[in-house]
Amino acid sequence: MEQDFEKIYEQYKRQSEQQAQMEANQPNKDGKEAFVAVRKNDDGDLIAFKTNTGRELDYITALEEAKEGKIANIDVFHKYGRDIIRSEPDGIRENNLDHLPGF
Repeated sequence: MEQDFEKIYEQYKRQSEQQAQMEANQPNKDGKEAFVAVRKNDDGDLIAFKTNTGRELDYITALEEAKEGKIANIDVFHKYGRDIIRSEPDGIRENNLDHLPGF
C-alpha cells in the first residue's frame, strides 16, 4: 500500500496553521501576552505591535517586554548593531510577525 506523503504533510500543515490561529487569540499558558497584529511604516518596517489583550506597544516597549520574557513566542536577537524582535521559528508562516494582520 503506497501512502501519499505529500497529502499527509499538507494535512499536518493545515492542522498546525489552524491551531496557531486559535492559540494566537488565547491567553498563553504561562500568562504571557502574544502579538496578534502589527503596524508597519511606509518602508515595511515593523513599528508597533498589538497583543491578544488589546494593548498596543511601540517597538521599544515591545522590545523591552520581549527581553523580559513577557511576550510569548518572540525572540530578541542582535543584528545590524541593534536588538531586533522576531517570532520564534516554528515553521508556521501565518504566525510570523510579517504575516500578522495590521492594526
